Amino acid sequence: MTKKDILDKLAEEVDKIDNSSLNQSSSLSGAATKTKKSSQTISTKKDSLAKEKTSKMKELLEKSPVKLPQEGEVVKGKVIEVFSNYALIDLENYKTGIVLGKEMKDGLSGGVKLKVGDEVTATVMDLEDENGYVELSIREASYEKAWDDLESKKDNKDTVKTKILDANRGGLMVEINGITGFLPVSQLSSDHYPRVEDGDKNKILELLKELVGKEINVRILDANREEEKLIVSEKAAISDEEKEVISQLKVGDVVEGEISGVVDFGAFVKFDLPSKKKSLKKEKPKKLEGLVHISELAWQLIDDPKQVVKVGDKIKAEIIGIEDMRISLSMRSLMKDPWKDIEKKYKIGKVYPGKVDKINHFGAFVYLDDDIHGLAHLAEFSEMYPGKKLHETIQENKTYNWKIISMEPAEHRMGLVLILDEEKTKDKKKKTKEEKVKKTKAKKTEKKDNSKKKIKKSVTQEKKK
Repeated sequence: MTKKDILDKLAEEVDKIDNSSLNQSSSLSGAATKTKKSSQTISTKKDSLAKEKTSKMKELLEKSPVKLPQEGEVVKGKVIEVFSNYALIDLENYKTGIVLGKEMKDGLSGGVKLKVGDEVTATVMDLEDENGYVELSIREASYEKAWDDLESKKDNKDTVKTKILDANRGGLMVEINGITGFLPVSQLSSDHYPRVEDGDKNKILELLKELVGKEINVRILDANREEEKLIVSEKAAISDEEKEVISQLKVGDVVEGEISGVVDFGAFVKFDLPSKKKSLKKEKPKKLEGLVHISELAWQLIDDPKQVVKVGDKIKAEIIGIEDMRISLSMRSLMKDPWKDIEKKYKIGKVYPGKVDKINHFGAFVYLDDDIHGLAHLAEFSEMYPGKKLHETIQENKTYNWKIISMEPAEHRMGLVLILDEEKTKDKKKKTKEEKVKKTKAKKTEKKDNSKKKIKKSVTQEKKK
C-alpha cells in the first residue's frame, strides 16, 4: 500500500467518525429536554467520539508517517505534463511540482527532452509558489549529483573517458558529468605531450589545439565542489598492464631506444622492455618512454640538447631513477668518465691553455680540452688583478692561459685563475733575476773555493821547504 492509499484511507476513516458523531449528536439532542442527566451523557459521548477520532488519526499517521520535503532537499517525481518552458512533476503523497525554463533544460544532458512518464530527480527551491506549486530545479539536482559522482570516481581511482573541449598554454579543458575540468600539460601521457625543441609556447599551443575534439582516458586528481575545481590526469590513467611492465624495470638496467623528442631541458627516449625482461602477454608490449635530463646527456656542459642528440637517433641509456611512472635515464653514465684519470694529465699549480665557454656574473667556465672544464671564479681574478673586470679582460670562445688552483675529480670540479701576459712577463723577470742571483752566488762560492785551494796549496809547499 502506498502512502497515497494510506492517506486516502485516513481521510475515509475521519469522515466516518464525523458522520457517526453527527448522527449520534442529533438523536441525543432530541432527548436533551428530558433531563439534565441526558444532557451530561450527550456531552460525555461527544468528548469520547472526539478522542476516538484523534486516536484513530494518530494511529494511522504512526503506521505511515508523512515526511514533508524541505527547501534544498532532493526529491523524486514523475513528469505529468510538459510545456514549452515548464513541466509539471507529480511529487507522490504531496503536491505537484513545477520546473521552469533554465532550471529544466540545463539539468538535462545530451539535449534530451523531458516527456510524460519520465522519472526525474529535482531540488526543492520553494515549497509553494504563487500558484500553489512546489518550485523545483532539475539543474540544481543534476549539479549536486554530478559532483557526488566525481568525488566517488576520485576516491575509487576510476578511469573516465572525457572529450577535450579547448586548449590553452597551460593545458586542456575537458568535461565530465557536465562539469568543466582542467588537464595540465604536465599530466598528459607521453603520446600527447607536446615536444617543442625551442620551448616556444605558441608552438606548444598549436600542438595542444590539435587534440581538441578527441576523447581520452583520465583519472580525477582533485574534485573540489565548493571551489568548483576539477583537475584530471591522463598520465595517471595509464593501464595496469603498463604499470606492471614498468615494475619489472630497476635502476641500473641498460635500455636501447630512439630519441622521440628534444626539449630545452633534455631528450625523451622511447624504448622496448630489455630483452632479459619477459612481457606479461604474448603480444608486443607498448613502448615505454623515459627522459634524459640535459645534465645526463654527456660529461660536457651543455646549453642546448640539440647539440648532442636529434629526433630519430638510436641511443643506449642507463635507468638512474623510477618514480611513479617517470623513468629517468642517463647517457653519460655509459661513457668513460674523463675525470677519472685527470691527475695524470693536469697538475695543481701548473699553467695550461683553455678556451672560455661561458661568462656569467660569478666567473667563467673554461675548457682545458673537449671534456675537462673548470671555473675561474671572479673572487680569484679580482684578488690577482685589482681594478680589472673579468668580462672586459676575456671573451667567450677565445683561448687564454690558466693556472689550476684546485682539483676535485670525484665532484668534477676544478678551480682556475687567469694568467695574463703581464703575469708571464713578471714570472720571466722573476725567474731571470733568481737565475742571476744563483749564478752570482755560484761564482762567489767557486771563487772562494778556488782561493781556499790556493792558500792550502801554498801552505803545503812552505811546509815542504
